[in-house]
Order: sequence, then structure tokens, then C-alpha cells
Amino acid sequence: MKALIIGKSGQLASELIDTCPTYIEAVAYGRADIDLMQLDSIRDIVLSIRPDFIINAAAYTLVDQAQTDSENAFALNRDAVALIAHVAKDYGARLIHVSTDFVFDGRQNSAYSPDHKPNPINVYGESKLAGEEAITQIYASNSTVVRTSWVYSSYGNNFVNTMLRLMTEKDRLSIVSDQIGCPTNAKGLAEFLWSLCEVKALSTRYHYSDLGVSSWYDFAVAIQTLACEIGILNKAIPLVPISSENYPTPAKRPIFSLLANNQGKVHWHSHLKEFFNLNKNKY
Repeated sequence: MKALIIGKSGQLASELIDTCPTYIEAVAYGRADIDLMQLDSIRDIVLSIRPDFIINAAAYTLVDQAQTDSENAFALNRDAVALIAHVAKDYGARLIHVSTDFVFDGRQNSAYSPDHKPNPINVYGESKLAGEEAITQIYASNSTVVRTSWVYSSYGNNFVNTMLRLMTEKDRLSIVSDQIGCPTNAKGLAEFLWSLCEVKALSTRYHYSDLGVSSWYDFAVAIQTLACEIGILNKAIPLVPISSENYPTPAKRPIFSLLANNQGKVHWHSHLKEFFNLNKNKY
């Protein structure tokens, strides 16, 4: 079987390549290989590869920048997704699309189920929801949306890599403590996406994150504690919990975006410890 991964340079695509099952031949394409704004470009790639599965890991993920760059955010997160869905439908390839917990407003105090009505509060979330809706309208018969949260890996820019860098550069850090969700190891997410290639009848939407609950402050404390234990960091610095009001950003974040009915099997703290043990030589 063959799989086309769209989003070659991202952290999730890198993990998908690393975790690809031996019975699947995977090819990853990025901006230099495919023009996601052009239907013909997507069609030509699909016809040349003839994939059984298409995993779309490409996205505009600059949450704050999207507030003033909505045209490009919607172009990649909605319009390109619609084109991919049309080509997947025409060719008959299964489409697996990755979305986000930011489609929710964060105003409730219980975890969000896959069927809970979305209500994004920033442009990034609006554009990702528009992409979800495009897939459902165009190709509901053999596609699915997988929402996830707080993804990290050893690749690219993410909270773990940023924290490790800042913890070596700064004497102290202030971390938001009133935004609640759950970290997700990209390796586990990638393995779950591959498992969907074997499912006979897909659900319309899945939620995948690691198990448990965390604030960004909790996450940062765990990063520093484990990194010091394993030897990635030489010393600990003071970490100060602050409120979202004391850390204003151009885009509002949902205060509570924990995902319910998620498919994760490992607690986020255990996954983080495993991640550091496996990747300590990369830092």
C-alpha cells in the first residue's frame, strides 16, 4: 500500500515518516514539491504516486500571525484542504486530515467530545474549522478529521523545544497557568494516524491527545524536571505561574480545550519522559 503525506517539513510529517509501518510505502511532499493552491498540481502528484491513503499534515499554524494574515491562513487551512478533498474523492484515496483543539472556545469546564459544537475564538481556529467543514461536505464517505492538542516532537518549533532553549538562556521564566489542555507526543499521534489506514469504517472525527490534563505551567515544570533528571539541562531555573491576562497575545486562546473520547493510551507525563529518554542525544 502507498501513502502520500502532505506537509513534508512539519514535525508531524517527520514523525509519520519515522513511524511508517513496513507494509506501507510512504512519500512526503512539501511546498517545493506541490502547490496546494492549484488543483492540477495536487492531482498530478496523486496520479503519479497512486496512494491508497493521503494524510494531510500541512497547516498554517502561526496562531498570533493569523489574526492579521487571515487570507493566507484560510488559503492553507480551508481552500487547500478543499482541493485535496476533491482530488482524494476523484481518485478514491482515503483522506486523513489533522485539526486542532482550537476549534473550541474553551468556555466549558468539561472535556470536549468529537461531536461537541465548535466555536473558535481566533482566526486560526476559524480557518481550521473551515477546513474540517470542507472535508465533510466534499468527501464524507472515506475521510476523517483528527483533532489534537499541544503537539511536540524533537523536530521543528514547539513548546518543548522552546522551553528547553529558554531554560538555558534565561534566569527565570513566567508561564501561563490558567490555560488547560493536554500535551501530545507527535510520535504517538503519528502511530494513531497510521492505524486509521486499517480501519474499515472511519468515524467522521476523532480526538487524539495523550491522557491526563495539564496547564502550560504544569507542562513547563515537567519539561524542566525531567530534562534535569536525564541530563539534558544542567540546572533548574525559577518558573513563575502567571495568568493569561498578564501575558496578552494578539490571538485569544481557549482557557479550557481538553479533548474527550480521545484515542490516546499513554499519560502525557509518561510520554514526555519516554520522549526525553529516546531523544536526549538530540539536545
